[in-house]
Amino acid sequence: MAAVALAACACSDTDTPAVPVPAPAVPVEKETGFARGADVSWLTQQEAEGYKFYTPGADRRPMECMELLRDHCGVNAIRLRVWVNPADGRNGKADVVAKARRAEALGLRTMIDFHFSDTWADPGHQEMPEAWKALPEAELPAAVAAHVTDVLTALRDAGVTPEWVQVGNETTPGMMLPAGDIDKNPAGYVALNNAGYDAVKSVFPEAKVIVHLDNGHDRWRYDRMFGALEAGGGRYDMIGMSLYPWWEGEHSGRGWEAVADDCIANIRYVKQRYGRPVMICEIGMPYTRAEACRDLIAKMMQAPVEGIFYWEPQAPAGYNGGYDMGCFDGGAPTVALDAFKKK
Repeated sequence: MAAVALAACACSDTDTPAVPVPAPAVPVEKETGFARGADVSWLTQQEAEGYKFYTPGADRRPMECMELLRDHCGVNAIRLRVWVNPADGRNGKADVVAKARRAEALGLRTMIDFHFSDTWADPGHQEMPEAWKALPEAELPAAVAAHVTDVLTALRDAGVTPEWVQVGNETTPGMMLPAGDIDKNPAGYVALNNAGYDAVKSVFPEAKVIVHLDNGHDRWRYDRMFGALEAGGGRYDMIGMSLYPWWEGEHSGRGWEAVADDCIANIRYVKQRYGRPVMICEIGMPYTRAEACRDLIAKMMQAPVEGIFYWEPQAPAGYNGGYDMGCFDGGAPTVALDAFKKK
């Protein structure tokens, strides 16, 4: 993520524990319909570092972040990334299960985002997990299936039922390169994708499996990927998009609104062309543009999508080496997510 700068938006008192989530006396009923989501995968790391979160307004009080997003931002779903063997355990199986149980206790729906890497997977970085690098290509689908089955079984055993599962994160060039290169080895990519799909369905038959790409405004990359899946017998239930229109709008001089319009046009196109519903799995704006972010989300909520997930809204400015797309100020939410409260 590109840096925009300035001060952190949550305090860092390492002596202050995270606000606990009380166990409900009876299960909290989950909403259905449009997903108003937030990816909060950094949350346990932030809590360990002492970050606190607060209700908005002058009478602010500390509150657990997922509960805060639910009660004050209109969020009804949580997205969590999964890494295979992360060096510090963050985003590994145990960490994901812990966060997902908290979401479940609050009646929040869950999306699980498999990266199939030991670290970040995105269009510029789709690196094979270290433990799988020595495997022959023919054995990689089984490794994918075993990993997905292991994590989802742990979630099921913890009482969590994901509604959506991503088989790969922003897999625009493919995944687990070079084995799953969409240009050089499309059959290899389809085999990996289908192994993940079948593993999801073996544990959670009703979960919707998503193939997720970046730059939702760029039709070409969607035709390349979903054309290859169509030609190769690829299995998936939903098309996932990322949309960060501020960067593209500033670079091109067209403005974020034009980029968002292009994305809406592409959403309509891929729904008709490939016959699948669309989810905006990631959206974001610079933290200094809260009003524009609110307007962007309101605009995209009118598009024919199943929902929208904001990427790490709770992250302070410059977090983790330069992420500046969070939308909290002083640990409290800004107006950026206010459109969610009106759906």
